[in-house]
Amino acid sequence: MSDAMRFTLTLTQQQDYEFRVRFDGPHVPELLLDEPPPLGRGAGPNAARLVAAAVANCLSASLLFCLRKFRQTPGTLQAEVTGTLRRNARGRSRIGGLDVTIRLAETAQALSHLDRCLGQFEDFCVVTESVRQGIPVAVRVVDASGTEVLGTGATPRGD
Repeated sequence: MSDAMRFTLTLTQQQDYEFRVRFDGPHVPELLLDEPPPLGRGAGPNAARLVAAAVANCLSASLLFCLRKFRQTPGTLQAEVTGTLRRNARGRSRIGGLDVTIRLAETAQALSHLDRCLGQFEDFCVVTESVRQGIPVAVRVVDASGTEVLGTGATPRGD
């Protein structure tokens, strides 16, 4: 028996570069994707922004899961992700790197087992660990006092 899980999304062109995405969940709303001007109208996020959002979401959810596993109530997490677009050797635009900062609502001292979670949450993030096969991802976690409790660097790819 295979442990592979499949999912299917349907994208339908609406006009120009706008595509409506239908997800496979019964209660998941549709999403409109579009390229920013001058190519599109910017009526929705483009694919690069979805990749960035997926990485930040997966990291945040993974950290939250770990903290809750240890019966912590970490409050509301906030994540910010900055993507960098670069040209490769052939002049094609690529995501050159993603920098994610997750902000905790509590101080590090208020969260038991935070060190353990910080040591493992990235490894359980399906999206980030998949994306890291081709795109560098740097992750920082900052607590409510502004103290950086985790920082991992990434070197942007220039190819």
